[in-house]
Amino acid sequence: MKVNIGSKISCFVISAAAMLLTDAAFCSGTSVSGQNMRKEKDDVENAMRISRKKSDILKENQSLRTELDSLRAELERLKEEMAADTISYEVMDIIDENEDKSAAGLNPEDYNAEVSDSLLTIWYMQQKISESAREEYNMDSVKFKSDVPDSVYIERIKAMNSFIDLPYNDVVKNYIILYSEKMDARMGQILGLCSYYMPIIEEIFDEHEIPLELKAMAVVESAMNPTAVSRAGAKGMWQFMYSTAKIYGLDIDSFVDERLDPVASAHAAAEYLKDSYNIFGDWNLAIASYNCGAGNVNRAIRRSGGKRAFWDIYPYLPRETRGYVPAFVGALYTMTYYREHGIEPQGVEMPVHVDTFRVNKMLHFKQISELVGVPLADLKNLNPQYKHEIIPGNEKEYILRIPYNYTNAFIDNEDTLYTHKADEYFNPVVIKKIKDGGDGERIIHRVRSGEVLGRIAIRYRVTVSQIKRWNNLRSDNIRIGQRLVIYRGGNAPASSTASVSDSHNSSKPNPPEKSTVPMNADYTVYTVKPGDSLYLIAKDYPGVSAQNIMDFNGIGSKIKPGMKIRIPKL
Repeated sequence: MKVNIGSKISCFVISAAAMLLTDAAFCSGTSVSGQNMRKEKDDVENAMRISRKKSDILKENQSLRTELDSLRAELERLKEEMAADTISYEVMDIIDENEDKSAAGLNPEDYNAEVSDSLLTIWYMQQKISESAREEYNMDSVKFKSDVPDSVYIERIKAMNSFIDLPYNDVVKNYIILYSEKMDARMGQILGLCSYYMPIIEEIFDEHEIPLELKAMAVVESAMNPTAVSRAGAKGMWQFMYSTAKIYGLDIDSFVDERLDPVASAHAAAEYLKDSYNIFGDWNLAIASYNCGAGNVNRAIRRSGGKRAFWDIYPYLPRETRGYVPAFVGALYTMTYYREHGIEPQGVEMPVHVDTFRVNKMLHFKQISELVGVPLADLKNLNPQYKHEIIPGNEKEYILRIPYNYTNAFIDNEDTLYTHKADEYFNPVVIKKIKDGGDGERIIHRVRSGEVLGRIAIRYRVTVSQIKRWNNLRSDNIRIGQRLVIYRGGNAPASSTASVSDSHNSSKPNPPEKSTVPMNADYTVYTVKPGDSLYLIAKDYPGVSAQNIMDFNGIGSKIKPGMKIRIPKL
């Protein structure tokens, strides 16, 4: 019920004025009839009742405002809960946090020769790529030429007999040439990885009853690298962001990140794509939504007047998404016709047959390597989801994959495997340090209208003081569009201080974090072996990071076999 406070106040003013006139009449000795006296008396009593009503109304109004604020807070909470149930809201949320990146991580045009190189060398250090061969392409402006006639491309695409409609035009042609001619050396390495991972992906996609052609998205997403990490924080072969990964059942904690598990992440990607297809009823739109989110695709459909074909909504999609479906077609074409372009898949040293064990106790890779004989490199290659080479079987049951030829040795040593050097590998101090570290994922949050530091802190399970420290904030004041560095769960590197530009248009990279290791600290000399990287070396020394090693030795990230480096003792 609405209460008109203004009209009540007006009545009170009129009655009060009448009362004052009556008092003036008595004081001046003016003769007033008994009837008028009673009328004035009634007016005074009415004015007093109105005054009391005004007080009650103000109290009721304040109570309603309080209740309205509570309802608004509850609505915000429900919106956040609903976000976990919708693809569009979730991915749009990610887009808001990383507006200059795609939902999955890198944009299609970012998958040039240089990026593909770096992704591959992270995981397969034995693949040596020439610095001079690296090139960059701006796919918005470049127009490639090829000796292959359009008619040949068209016939080859038709002959693929794809379940998904594969268009052909100048944009698609550009990406076909990119993958088949401009990136031919990199595609040889990617195809080598495909020979191992694609049968796994095809089996999973077949289980989920989605088109097997969608496997080519992994080439666009990560160049088939299970440990790829994008600038936006997306991880794994399928480049899942943290929140989306959680929605699709991938474990991420102190010990495990299943975004890096080629099998678990492929299942999650299949579910995501199936959900997207159920929304749009078109696989090209489902592919586009994987890049920019269902919300952006829906918006493009509305702007196009309700059209639901990819090329009809093409002009209304985000810039990076316009190139995503053409990149998919280019990758799929090259995976099919690489021989016609003289591309040879390179060999990848991965075991042909793998056996799987269920682990329900704490188990360290080194326990397996020392007793069973499985090389550490193989264990890391086959089980990249375990961040510290520890399978936390005490928490719940986890999967371990080992080369098939070590199966019997594993079974023979299983009774003593879990106790072998357990005190050393599961030192309580080391385990506590890992657990205290949480996931510690570094993300960038863009401030939205109405947000305050307290609300942002609650969302990411951190404190206001932590956000202020990470971002060098002197007060609680923040601005719309301002970017804040957040370490999810509050577990930031010890010396982390952010340097994020306040302008939402800035794309300057953050300066590297400074090392806190004193230069006179004790150290161990380590000789670099083939296949080593600073990241992998650092994992063998609790508390030491790759950045610590670089700073302590005064070197960059590139190392060579035989090189001696100092590992600080922390």
